[in-house]
Amino acid sequence: MCRFLIYKGTEPIQLAHLLTRPAHSIINQAFDSRLRLDTRRPINGDGFGVGWYDKEIDEEMGRQPCIFTSVTPAWNNINLIRLAEKIKSPLVFAHVRATTAGTLSLDNCHPFQFNQLMWMHNGELAGFIKYKRRVQSAVPDEIYAKILGNTDSEWAFGLFLSLLPDLNAASFTYKELQKAMLGTIAKLNQFAREAGVTEPSLMNFAVTDGATVVATRYISSKTEEAASLYFSSGTTFSETSRGHYKMSKRDKREDIVVIASEPLTFEKADWLEIKTNTLIVITPKMNLLQIPIVDEFHVPPADAVLHKRATSFVEEKGLLSPRLVAMTAGFGDLTTSPIEMTASA
Repeated sequence: MCRFLIYKGTEPIQLAHLLTRPAHSIINQAFDSRLRLDTRRPINGDGFGVGWYDKEIDEEMGRQPCIFTSVTPAWNNINLIRLAEKIKSPLVFAHVRATTAGTLSLDNCHPFQFNQLMWMHNGELAGFIKYKRRVQSAVPDEIYAKILGNTDSEWAFGLFLSLLPDLNAASFTYKELQKAMLGTIAKLNQFAREAGVTEPSLMNFAVTDGATVVATRYISSKTEEAASLYFSSGTTFSETSRGHYKMSKRDKREDIVVIASEPLTFEKADWLEIKTNTLIVITPKMNLLQIPIVDEFHVPPADAVLHKRATSFVEEKGLLSPRLVAMTAGFGDLTTSPIEMTASA
């Protein structure tokens, strides 16, 4: 399984502080993932990608992000290390890949891009081959022609694009991206059900238009946990000693939000676990919204206390190591009710 990372801040950050320098950076997670134990593919070495936006929009260059991908292992790519030391950005998507579908090629490396939109996926659409034609048929020609790879992840992105109210809009509201994301999950569940697929699908998706970020921690099951996903927020994310980073919170403002499959540090106070089947939004004004995904796989909070989700499925998929459950138990748990959407969003 893959790992991904999202950074959004009021000020640009040097990519090295996310990708290479932290002791548990996403590059290190490619070969030393602490929250997955996959005896089939023990490392995330099937390529990587990083995408970022400039702080100021240059109309001559356009609103599109810059994306760098490679099929080489992330830890062994000197160009990634060079770029990470010289590039700053206020919004970064990064992804290391362990293939579950699709071949090893640049076209299959995340993040995927359409105009100013970027998309990543950590997980697997169970039985996708059984309803792939259904997904393809639901994608308009304009989008179909842009899909170069053959992964379930990129076709999910194509489906998402087909649900936007105006595909070529200069910008999107967070509600438009949120609605399209929920619609994508609902459509994929519908297609899987109609194809007779009973195994749960893992849909940790992330999308951004350069201003808003929408991500999910989701599984099409009422009894199993989804793939891991955490977030950290504060005012500064800085190195306190070699390889050791800490999120500082000087006041109540959220100048930085980091969402990651695994924490970049093991400062337990810095990270909160996103609850299974939750959608998380970072608005342009840095409001952080957590919204339960209410569908046929929703478990009301009262029932969740009595019927704890099992970890057997994600352990089998290599997304969680039983011997490391105790290590992550100290991270925060979002047991409070979702943050309400505010008018300033």
